Amino acid sequence: MPIRIFNHYVHLPIVILAVVEGLICFGSVYGAAFLRFSNRYPGLWDNKGALFAQAVVFALTMLGALVAVGLYHARQRAGTIGVLVRVIAGVALGLVGITLIFYIFPVLYFGRGFFAYAAFLSILGILLARIVFSNVVDEEIFKRRVLVYGAGQRAESLTMLRRRTDQRGFKLLGFVPCEGDADIVPANRLVHLTIPIHEFAEAASIDEVVVAMDDRRQNFPLHDLLECRVKGIDVLDLMNFLERETGKVKLDVMNPSWIIFSEGFNRNALREFVRRAFDLVASAGLLAIAWPLMIVAAVAIKFEDGIRAPVFYRQRRVGLDGEVFNLLKFRSMSVNAEADGKAQWAQKNDSRVTRVGGIMRKTRIDELPQLLNVLRGDMSFVGPRPERPEFVSQLNERIPYYRERHCVKPGITGWAQLCYPYGSSEKDALEKLQYDLYYVKNHGFLFDLMILLQTAEVVLWGKGAR
Repeated sequence: MPIRIFNHYVHLPIVILAVVEGLICFGSVYGAAFLRFSNRYPGLWDNKGALFAQAVVFALTMLGALVAVGLYHARQRAGTIGVLVRVIAGVALGLVGITLIFYIFPVLYFGRGFFAYAAFLSILGILLARIVFSNVVDEEIFKRRVLVYGAGQRAESLTMLRRRTDQRGFKLLGFVPCEGDADIVPANRLVHLTIPIHEFAEAASIDEVVVAMDDRRQNFPLHDLLECRVKGIDVLDLMNFLERETGKVKLDVMNPSWIIFSEGFNRNALREFVRRAFDLVASAGLLAIAWPLMIVAAVAIKFEDGIRAPVFYRQRRVGLDGEVFNLLKFRSMSVNAEADGKAQWAQKNDSRVTRVGGIMRKTRIDELPQLLNVLRGDMSFVGPRPERPEFVSQLNERIPYYRERHCVKPGITGWAQLCYPYGSSEKDALEKLQYDLYYVKNHGFLFDLMILLQTAEVVLWGKGAR
């Protein structure tokens, strides 16, 4: 069962797991206090307010770090060892974050030994919670029971959601064929009704009916669906259901009227002000931390290619409302990478990439100069990836709704970059566009913050780099 948080749908089991692990981290501070100080300093428990504040800060910071290493990603498929590595990495990242908080708020400091106990108890508790959750908790009880009205071309898109991670939030009970649709869905998944759909839905404990008819102008079951609604059974359009469950806008079943009448796609002065303020603070803060690394990268480029070799690479990209700007990156390819003047997609194991450039691409260091683009206002910290004008003109002609991704500023990181690996073809561009449109529709400050946290997973594990 998905619930909406930060303009984004999150599956209920993941929310419950995050709450449980947050409480474990909170309790770890009290456990550390007991193990470290209880016998020697009985007065510790008299200052309950300070200990409570320390526990809250510790728990929230740890949760943010666990999000950053991908432990709450709906499509996380790491095995036991992978989860262990991510938990340890998350706690380590959280300890770095808490150390920074200590410098800003010294009153929260609770010592290195205390630190170690709290971290150990957190790792132990989180691993135990994961084992119990995966072996004891039956996720079926959290899933919504779904019946699809329609068995034609539109309904067929639901049969593509085959993986366990694709069906984390629902259990698909079958497809009801309707007049006017060709039965494309496999016969073994069809449900032939002998009673009205609202009666069947009640008898089968259906939570949602998804309307996926190819042609609603013929024999639309208005009365039956109305009865479903008044009996507490949700009725959803196919597009809204797919958006919620996949985190993207499915172009193959979308029509322009859905964009016109659906919620989202908001642009207002307050949102733009908050977004710009966030961009300025985040980019300036990251530059203040990353400048030594940027100097090392510049020296490494010079060392490999010679003192006269350019450090930066400027490239024309398409930004907000189709305006072209010069994107700034550390040069990761040879100086004459496009000697013929023709724009080329970057490929896996691209021969044009230098040795230093390969390292920078894997670690995303080559992206750091884009912080200057953010400060100038060409880009935002979070948004669709900016593409080259040559590619955009081609994609605008061949992919429907591609222009709509330019309704927001492009970003250094974004929802599509998290959900889909590096794209180097029209097919990849089409797939990433569906995630970009989801972001354009649902973007907001807290959703941006969640994307930034999850970007750490991409950097730490080198996902999608080329």
